[in-house]
Amino acid sequence: MERVEPLFDEWGPEKILQVYDPATKMRGVVVIDNTAIGPGKGGIRMQPDITIDEVFRLARAMTWKNALADIPFGGAKSGIKYLPTDAKHKEKIVRSFARAIGEVIPSKYIAGPDMRMTEVEMGFFAEELGPGSCTGKPAKMGGLPHELGSTGFGVAESTFACLEHENIDVNGVRVAIEGFGNVGTFTAKFLSEKGAKIVAVSDSRGAVFYEDGFDVEKLIKTKETKGTVTACEERGASVLPASQLFELDCDVLVPGARPDVINDQNLDKIKAKIVVEAANIPMTVETENKLYERGILVMPDFVANAGGVISSWVEWKGGTEQEMFRVVREKIGKNSRKVLEFHHENDVAPRAAAMEIAMQRVRKAMDKRK
Repeated sequence: MERVEPLFDEWGPEKILQVYDPATKMRGVVVIDNTAIGPGKGGIRMQPDITIDEVFRLARAMTWKNALADIPFGGAKSGIKYLPTDAKHKEKIVRSFARAIGEVIPSKYIAGPDMRMTEVEMGFFAEELGPGSCTGKPAKMGGLPHELGSTGFGVAESTFACLEHENIDVNGVRVAIEGFGNVGTFTAKFLSEKGAKIVAVSDSRGAVFYEDGFDVEKLIKTKETKGTVTACEERGASVLPASQLFELDCDVLVPGARPDVINDQNLDKIKAKIVVEAANIPMTVETENKLYERGILVMPDFVANAGGVISSWVEWKGGTEQEMFRVVREKIGKNSRKVLEFHHENDVAPRAAAMEIAMQRVRKAMDKRK
């Protein structure tokens, strides 16, 4: 695993643990960035090209996300070097990794799912180290699966806060959503239930646009049965290249799939008044600032998509599905409004406002333990 020395600063990282198992050839790393607020929380990423530097940057992002979400977790992340040829040994590799990092579980690190880590793999992890070692477990083990839609629910709640801030009525507001997987489908579902018109969605095969707004349940069924939203049979709907979704006339744009989809090539073509980042890093900070200068409100990813990690906290403390939705609504709504108030009062972009709030919370916790 390539080693790139992370930048040590006032926040961390506190601990970098590299592990290797000669029997399974498992190679992994855990980066515990900051535990001032609580044990570090972050998922396990299985990738063939995982690096220590990547895991560190993800751990730092979790420090800010968890602090802004206002849950008692610090920031951490872990990675396992995983090649396609390792597929038949995946369970052994996950179990080996769990045993190897047991010394920091759960006092310093609580794991969760990420790339190539589903509830099945988290079940293996929990069997090795106990149910309190991780989140994202199967429901039969006390888990709150992502299939419940916690992240999409939180994105919808953050969108409601943005609409309220901009004095836009949710009823009839036109929304375009990039990505129609777990996050995108639930975002569409919860927004449409409150009266929003989902006028465009996309997946890897293209985008569909319908001025009058889609029947979201029918669109979800089309995706499930035919594998793509472009197979929808809504009379009057247009099939477009996926990239054109960002240029459509809408009130709210929700990038919810890939990174860097909003960039210098399409920046000037965006017509939305509000952009709510459901995906991680759908654009650079510089691009966000350019949109801000144009008067477009951008709610940062680590504010809007924190529903998943809030759900993880509810799961970790033994909460129910009903409690999870209640807590996600309260925390995402409250924190989104707090970011927007700070942005308005201090005339700074929402990301700068969110970062300042998160850093204040971490710094306060660090001062208490001196």
